[in-house]
Amino acid sequence: MLIQIERSQHRILGEDNGHFPGRGERPSLQRALWGGLRNLILRRPLLAVFQANLRCNSSCGYCNLPLNVGRYEMSRQEIRKVFAGLNEYGLRFVFVQGGEPLLRRDLVDILQNLVEIGFHLTLITNGTKLTPHLVQQFEDLSVSLSISLDTLDRDKYERIRGADQLNAVLAGLDLLQHYRRPKFLTCIVSEINRDEVEDVVAFARQRGFLPVVGAYHWDVGLYGKQDAALMYDRQEARLVFERLLEQDVLPPGYLRQYTKDNIAWLRGEALKPCDAGSYSIAIDASGNVAPCLSLPTVGNLLESSLSEILSRLDRQEIQHCSDRSSCNRVDGRVIGSVLRHPIAAWKTPVTW
Repeated sequence: MLIQIERSQHRILGEDNGHFPGRGERPSLQRALWGGLRNLILRRPLLAVFQANLRCNSSCGYCNLPLNVGRYEMSRQEIRKVFAGLNEYGLRFVFVQGGEPLLRRDLVDILQNLVEIGFHLTLITNGTKLTPHLVQQFEDLSVSLSISLDTLDRDKYERIRGADQLNAVLAGLDLLQHYRRPKFLTCIVSEINRDEVEDVVAFARQRGFLPVVGAYHWDVGLYGKQDAALMYDRQEARLVFERLLEQDVLPPGYLRQYTKDNIAWLRGEALKPCDAGSYSIAIDASGNVAPCLSLPTVGNLLESSLSEILSRLDRQEIQHCSDRSSCNRVDGRVIGSVLRHPIAAWKTPVTW
């Protein structure tokens, strides 16, 4: 396995030979970590945040991604070639998001290809397009699911998400009642919903979801736009996270540590350096690579290998962003945080 990691990834640009390591097998967490061990040691990317498309059926007040503007999206074949090369480089985990990824008609085929290559997948969706057939396909592929839900109030949902879709989300969550893979429910704290976050957490746990509670960010590099209705007083928002810990409503392990990071960030304290460009990268639907969603792209995987693109990263710019914002985005800090808090990670009640 370690020998494969060292091989050249120029196959990204070459012909598809139809072979992927581990075809037909479901990559376990242990195998994924072992396969990426060299990358952990060398502080090379292990996680890719992949925007499968740039189309969305919501218009969230805190999102400033370039959505619904007709940008090129890689074909399934291009995605397969790109990620075969990334797997050879040592990447083992992919967060698949959008836009809204379920708007992509060939999404299940893409996910199947990624699993066959050997990736451990988490699909991030707003939950409005789930169907019984899709849920069964995701379960068969051992895909972890992360559903976004900030409020249980229909009017508040429409104000936050820009669309009247709460009933569709709740119907989708009902389909996941017996889902046998890890399932997360992500709640972003803003001024509109901060008085009901505890209710959302209780709702998640009653239905077998792991609640992930994060703070609305704005003006962190290119990520997060200002929305006057959503912007909060940092001290009042911090109290939300402190109550979650005081009332012991979060499951043990990493998610409590993430809550502590949110509290520190809202206090204005510096967090440990983020993983952007080190343990994680962001890849948009066109194949452009950035250290994370908050920083500019520096190359395209249809034109260059990942090793070439990584050599172009401005490490000082990444460090400056980390020091200045102490951004606590879970996808940009999860690997480093797990390594720094292995006991907390071990206690997290997730069965992979």
